[in-house]
Amino acid sequence: MVGDIYHICNRGVRKEKIFDNDSDYFRFVLNLYRLNNKGESLRINSHRKSVDSFPEQDKIVEILKWTLLPNHYHLLLYEKVDGGVLEFVKRLGNSFTKYINIKREASGYLFQNSARIIQITNNRHFLYIPFYIDLNIFDLIKKSDFTENKKLEFLKNYKWSSFRDYFNKNTSEFSRIINEDLFYENFDITPEDYLKELGGFFKEREYDKLVDLAG
Repeated sequence: MVGDIYHICNRGVRKEKIFDNDSDYFRFVLNLYRLNNKGESLRINSHRKSVDSFPEQDKIVEILKWTLLPNHYHLLLYEKVDGGVLEFVKRLGNSFTKYINIKREASGYLFQNSARIIQITNNRHFLYIPFYIDLNIFDLIKKSDFTENKKLEFLKNYKWSSFRDYFNKNTSEFSRIINEDLFYENFDITPEDYLKELGGFFKEREYDKLVDLAG
């Protein structure tokens, strides 16, 4: 229903990579924009490296957060039209699978199964899911090798996550994809408080607790 919020997750078949290189990541990010439109997807030159000059959308969802890792992705979506989330997630899966199969000269399934679509309805999800989506990229690093300051810098500079759009806008070319104000309104938090609470999960033991709480 309009106004509902969902956490979306899907991973590659047998946990294999779904992104081979930066071009694949960018293609998926491009789809986050061009497929979020009533009717046909927007026609966009895929050689562009920013969404700043892309055409206006008639959105079916608002994207609050997104994170891409080599073999899976996470989205936090707000439904703008009834059925919009399910339609958007189907479009993403079908479009990216077709793209990868053509590129790899392959056929068949790219993703493990239908995307996991979880409605955010309880306090635990509201308290932990956004942090879980942002911090999921810690799986790419040895957590013990990073001080808290270095972890924050890693988050701010990781290209394939919306965290950069929130807190390091000067280097982000994808900021038009998300609705930052809507996120803070629905989760009743300020940017300053969000960063403060996020830092509480930087220690390895606390991050592991977050994974359990968000599950």
